[in-house]
Amino acid sequence: MNNDERLYKISEIADIAKVNKTKVWRYIRDNNISERSMKGNAKLYSEHTKDIIIKAFSSESVHLATETKADTSRILLEQIDILKGELERKNDQLDKMQSLLDQQQQLNLSTNRQNEKLLDTPQKTSEDSSKDNTDVLESTGDHYKGEEVKTPKKGLFGWLRR
Repeated sequence: MNNDERLYKISEIADIAKVNKTKVWRYIRDNNISERSMKGNAKLYSEHTKDIIIKAFSSESVHLATETKADTSRILLEQIDILKGELERKNDQLDKMQSLLDQQQQLNLSTNRQNEKLLDTPQKTSEDSSKDNTDVLESTGDHYKGEEVKTPKKGLFGWLRR
């Protein structure tokens, strides 16, 4: 090893290439580049290796930048189309919900009107109910055969009186 040769750490190469040091490490790993020496836990690479790595990133970066911009714009346009479709579906759902709410309000209004009409109709007073003798057993006159005919009262709990 030549003593006057400068050795570079991965972080130094990454700073020179203006990329993340993880990218430099992956490039070194993927291309099976071996270090020149070790200083503690840090791997040191030669000037020649540094130049190769920097050249690889500079040529890649030009192509990647244009491809990345094109891919990004294409992806964004696709996302915009997807979001437009979702927005249209949501608007349709809102329109349907609004019409259902209108129907529900109209049904509630008509039900309330019917309830008010039922409550406004005259109810039997206590005098009318005392005159009502449908619960009393009556004989059928000359045709009485020993059977008693009972006519049930009408009402909410009429079925209980049977």
